[in-house]
Amino acid sequence: MEELSREAAAKRDADDELAPLRAQFVIADETIYLDGNSLGRLPASTLEFLAHVIRDQWGAGLARSWSSWINWGQRIGDQLAADVLGAESGEVTLSDSTSVNLYKLATAAVDFAPDRRTIVFDTDDFPTDRYVLQGLADKRGLRVREIVSHPDFGLDLGELRAALDGDVALVVLSLVSYRSGALLDMAAVNALARRSGTLVLWDLSHAVGAVPIHLGEAGADLAVGCTYKYLNGGPGSPAFLYVRRDLQSLLRQPIWGWFGQRDQFRMGPGYDPVERIDRFLVGTPPVLSLAAVQPGLELVRQAGVDQLRRKGVLLGELVVALADRWLEPHGFRLASPRDPLRRGGHVSLAHPRAWPVCQALASRAGVVCDYRVPDRLRIAPVPAYTRFVDVWDAMDRLRGIVERGEHEELPTTLPRVT
Repeated sequence: MEELSREAAAKRDADDELAPLRAQFVIADETIYLDGNSLGRLPASTLEFLAHVIRDQWGAGLARSWSSWINWGQRIGDQLAADVLGAESGEVTLSDSTSVNLYKLATAAVDFAPDRRTIVFDTDDFPTDRYVLQGLADKRGLRVREIVSHPDFGLDLGELRAALDGDVALVVLSLVSYRSGALLDMAAVNALARRSGTLVLWDLSHAVGAVPIHLGEAGADLAVGCTYKYLNGGPGSPAFLYVRRDLQSLLRQPIWGWFGQRDQFRMGPGYDPVERIDRFLVGTPPVLSLAAVQPGLELVRQAGVDQLRRKGVLLGELVVALADRWLEPHGFRLASPRDPLRRGGHVSLAHPRAWPVCQALASRAGVVCDYRVPDRLRIAPVPAYTRFVDVWDAMDRLRGIVERGEHEELPTTLPRVT
């Protein structure tokens, strides 16, 4: 098929309006990197910007630089709100990790509905989300109600509807499934929950920067997410949290810290949280990590999420088409929704020996993707820096690995990091 030839992929690259964006990332070798849903590439401008912050602000300005640094979390949050999240100014801020932010907002939400004793979540959701909610329920004597979603196709809204009743205080879901890439209808979920008087807390970690998000339009209550995947903020870069404006003064998060305090530098004797988004902050932010978010976010703004999504869909469709043609005869099957509009930024393929295949790809074919239990190879062609020929070459090398059986001799034992 001509449309699946390498020449056709090269032509798509030649016609790609986003192609110049690739040059704005550090690409140190010929490795084909398809793991940006775990950690995005390093923007070239991050090097200079961090050098400026370290040399001129920390080095020369010392503590005087706090007059600039102290508002960075909300300033970058406002950029996220405007350019990526479809929220209003003052509804998003950066702080802590996704796990900590999820704990803060989940606790605030269940405390807001003391007569309701149940938390609903998806059994296939990202582990830290489930663990945080299980711990919260255990500490507060709450019940958890687990929805069993399909491991390939994601959550059925009928299952969610059946799980909602007057005892549910909070629903926690991921917009894009970390394992399958299945994409939920945020507006539909929010509408279902609203009818039962339940708040929804969204984890946007695998969605932000990959798919268009319209928190305000979709009627979202609460959200958290990381900045080191499609936003390219760097390993462990601070997460963000979103609280709808009318909820901000009504919710109180459980970790009372001085960055959420009214008149912070008056050092008052008792905790009196501000009424705005800052009440969900805790302590002094990691300024260097916070600074690294800015250049990556600027590249996403420059490209536009809608444009990135259009290319991302085409890249994902090429993965699926080549997998159908080349890999299905070798025991692979698509483990993501086939409809690209129901899929986020990555494609999952299931194979009984997915972990050895993943190792062989990296060590013998120069292709980096990742593995998730029980048998999933996740392929994430991030449109900001992935070419169509990268996808074609990666799938061709994957075909070669399994045809030659190069994965058969590699261990099945999992290390700490996969």
